[in-house]
Amino acid sequence: MKITRIAAYQVDLPLVEGNYAWSEGKSVTTFDSTVVRVETDSGIVGHGEVCPLGPVYLPAYANGVRTGLAEIGPQLIGQDPTRLAPLNRRMDYLLKGHPYVKSGIDIACWDILGQVAALPVCELLGGRFGEDHVLYRAISQESPEQMAAKVAGYRAEGYRRFQLKVGGQAADDIARIRAVAEVLEPGDKLIADANTGWLPHDALRVVNAVRDVDVYIEQPCATYEECSVIRAKTSLPFVLDEVIDGHDMLVRCIADRAADAVNIKISKFGGLTKAKLARDLAVSQGLVVTIEDSWGGDIVTAAISHLAHSTPTEHLFTSTDFNSYVTTSIAEGAPKRVDGRMKASDQPGLGIQPRMDILGKPVVDIS
Repeated sequence: MKITRIAAYQVDLPLVEGNYAWSEGKSVTTFDSTVVRVETDSGIVGHGEVCPLGPVYLPAYANGVRTGLAEIGPQLIGQDPTRLAPLNRRMDYLLKGHPYVKSGIDIACWDILGQVAALPVCELLGGRFGEDHVLYRAISQESPEQMAAKVAGYRAEGYRRFQLKVGGQAADDIARIRAVAEVLEPGDKLIADANTGWLPHDALRVVNAVRDVDVYIEQPCATYEECSVIRAKTSLPFVLDEVIDGHDMLVRCIADRAADAVNIKISKFGGLTKAKLARDLAVSQGLVVTIEDSWGGDIVTAAISHLAHSTPTEHLFTSTDFNSYVTTSIAEGAPKRVDGRMKASDQPGLGIQPRMDILGKPVVDIS
């Protein structure tokens, strides 16, 4: 089998809540997503999606996805999309770094492989665990009272895990954590995610002030070293996210016992191939994992669900349903949340069919 065409489509994904805010005053109202279509000489077509959280979150941005695809795409024509390891090595040879550029192609090729094998992608990623998998809800940064009300509302919809966007003023964040903790019930999990927003002295103020609260502390500071200082000075469970940007940093984290959980974002690693390797490495060393991406719609959500559903249940800390955060559906067959949980499709590949009327004409077209 050979790749005969790679096309990319730009689509805007407005937020249901109208705005999403996180640390250091960052916010976004509409996500700029790229859908990648890979066609083959056999007629089988696969799809992927990449959606950076704006240009100020990770070293990734929406136009960079499309520019990168135009750079490497012509040299992928003629490659076998089912030979995922050689394909990834070729992409890494053609473009140093920029893993997010490669993620959509890799996901699309897993979609193709699943269709060729007549199996859902989750079965190829290791096999399905259980009937479904757990989700969290991200709570946009607002006043303590507003965030507590949002948590109560989402809890009524079935969610039991909540990721609070903190990383603002220490006193405000302490109040946010305590206000939300008051509305939780037994069995709920609370994560205070600073998204690198605290300086170490403020992070220490927060973890000391909430040490009596059942809360996870996620990515308090910008660097691995700063986070390690906080980790050493708190007994609260610890999650690392933004600094786990490759297998080398994951190995370092494991060796240092620098976290109890790690967040694996598919595009941050460059697609499902490398995200699976990170997942398996973390699980082998006793860590629990959050499986997600930087953002996205139906196709990213499908990829997340397949990787999450193929993760051993006891090691899946949580996952997410990004397609429920946005107003625009871009694919049929995408998984849907039910009572705070989700299941991967049982159809071959990702199990989705893109809505081409929504995607429109390609902005990158390589053949």
